[in-house]
Amino acid sequence: MTLDLRGTVNTVVQAARADSLLAVRKLVGDADAHAWNEFVERHPEGTFFHLSQWRDVISRAFGHPVHYLFAERNGEIRGVLPLAHVKSLLFGNALVSTPFCVYGGIVADDADAHEALTRHACDLAHRLGVDYLEMRNRKQQHPEWESKDLYVTFRRQILAESEKNMLAIPRKQRAMVRKGIQKNLRSEVDSDVDRHYRIYSESLRNLGTPPFSRKYLGILQEVFGERCEVRTIVNGAEAVASVLSFYFRDEVLPYYGGGTAAARAVAGNDFMYWEVMEAARLRGLRIFDFGRSKRGTGAFDFKEHWGFEPERLWYEYYLVKARSIPNLSPTNPKYQHFIRLWRRLPLKVTWLVGPFLANYLG
Repeated sequence: MTLDLRGTVNTVVQAARADSLLAVRKLVGDADAHAWNEFVERHPEGTFFHLSQWRDVISRAFGHPVHYLFAERNGEIRGVLPLAHVKSLLFGNALVSTPFCVYGGIVADDADAHEALTRHACDLAHRLGVDYLEMRNRKQQHPEWESKDLYVTFRRQILAESEKNMLAIPRKQRAMVRKGIQKNLRSEVDSDVDRHYRIYSESLRNLGTPPFSRKYLGILQEVFGERCEVRTIVNGAEAVASVLSFYFRDEVLPYYGGGTAAARAVAGNDFMYWEVMEAARLRGLRIFDFGRSKRGTGAFDFKEHWGFEPERLWYEYYLVKARSIPNLSPTNPKYQHFIRLWRRLPLKVTWLVGPFLANYLG
């Protein structure tokens, strides 16, 4: 007697195929958030800005709708894509991964997960009727999409010995760091954002840029806890510079920083970043991420003078209603009159008006 196993084999094959199918879901609960963060922490392309806590930060601080998508196979996350919908009359309508962050885009284990998340993001962009979908990647991910070569990031290894880190800074900038040391500047870690916000907002006002709200910076400190540190530089009794930094894996990311006019006379900004680097070295961290800058700006030059090499960021655009990629950069000539006007405003006026504008300049 012979047995016909074809039906059984077909059933097993179909079950195996079903088990291997990818499902794209939206992040909704604590269990999903925990699994999401475990994936980001272990993946070599995961960044601090891919962590699920940004979903809460963006919702609470700005009120923008968030769409945190993940691809799942057999109950395991195989890819993540954080998205937020930023819409305003002044600055347009966009779906971004991720606004207010340097890095974003898809982090995936395989091409199938990457493709599934790309497809879902494009479909979502059409359903929302946005002008464009923007992915902020460290590496090129969608060669067929439009992109712009404007932003770079600066990253460098932190050496184990303090003096070697000092000598890695080019001579002229190293002299500025030593000047701050000779002036007996000191750094203090703050438990709140009060001193930081005054200095940061003054620095942005002088650059002609609207500041974020104090509430937003406070939420960052609350949500990320020990991963978010405010370090303020003091000259005598006067706070002259301050920076809010993030910690992720073996990296430190000084993110929102600035200095007062008094900081220039004592090299407060150079001393501040040196102190951040030293604190990171003592914690055993290995990467100093100096963050994003636009080509042709003072911030770009400052970081190059520290000996950091620029690394292009691939900001890629899937156009929906827009016919060309946006140009919301302060380097856009049409914003120059606004920038000159902003620089003349009293600081307290920028505190009132600035956050409304900055909420949509992600």
